Amino acid sequence: MWDILIEPLQSGFMQRAIVTAVLVGIVCASVGSYLMVQRLALLGDAISHSVLPGLAIAFIIGADLFLGAFIAGIFSTVVITWIRTRSPIKEDAAMGIVFSAFFALGITLITIVQKDNKIDLNHFLFGNILSVSQEDVRNTAIIAGIVLAIVVLLYKELMYYTFDPLGAKAAGLPTNLLDFGLMILIALTIVASLQAVGVILVLAMLIIPGATAYLLVKRLHQMMILGSAIGVVASISGMYLSYFFNLPSGPAIVLVAFGLFMLAFLFSPTQGVLTHPGSKFS
Repeated sequence: MWDILIEPLQSGFMQRAIVTAVLVGIVCASVGSYLMVQRLALLGDAISHSVLPGLAIAFIIGADLFLGAFIAGIFSTVVITWIRTRSPIKEDAAMGIVFSAFFALGITLITIVQKDNKIDLNHFLFGNILSVSQEDVRNTAIIAGIVLAIVVLLYKELMYYTFDPLGAKAAGLPTNLLDFGLMILIALTIVASLQAVGVILVLAMLIIPGATAYLLVKRLHQMMILGSAIGVVASISGMYLSYFFNLPSGPAIVLVAFGLFMLAFLFSPTQGVLTHPGSKFS
């Protein structure tokens, strides 16, 4: 048993991959908890799909890929806000319009880039955590550290804004700045997760661990801590499954996270389908 646990850690690429996966599991669950509570899962989806054009453009001009992805993610949130505030179109529709357009543009640009360059940018769609370098691990750790530091420093303000935006505005909190700051945190989290699970699966890591914790605990800080633990367990377990069964790493991590969610969904002491079969939730 001990040999099974130790064997993958003897390879440098697995060590880097597991460290990256753990960081992604923690930061995704921490930021994703706010999305869960605010019912803004589609926002995470919109930003994650919107980073693709930034990746392609950054490659074309020779800039840092992750900086390009971050700028594109922020720009997409600005466009969403612009459409929502300057037209009668609701926020969910604005998100759908922007993320589908940005995603289509990203796929188009990547296709054009790959015609003239022998480079595979598709790993940003599905993740390629086994190829992370020492520099990638460092960059992910820096981004995760920045995001978690902001979450801790602004925890009370973000919690107040999350649960009662009107009350937060009446209390004098800069709600527009907090809203934009949360979008920046989401964009940073997505950039940190690109190598691990890719833009298509990053929404799963943003939502599933937090949703699992949501079924088990009541308070936001408990949800963030438990969600982070679930994200770490899913990340490590997915990496081991990937190693021993030759599975794609990103999907393996997400499937483990989904399995943990189903356990909570069925057996949660307070909200489980099987433990409370007669309960209905609105």
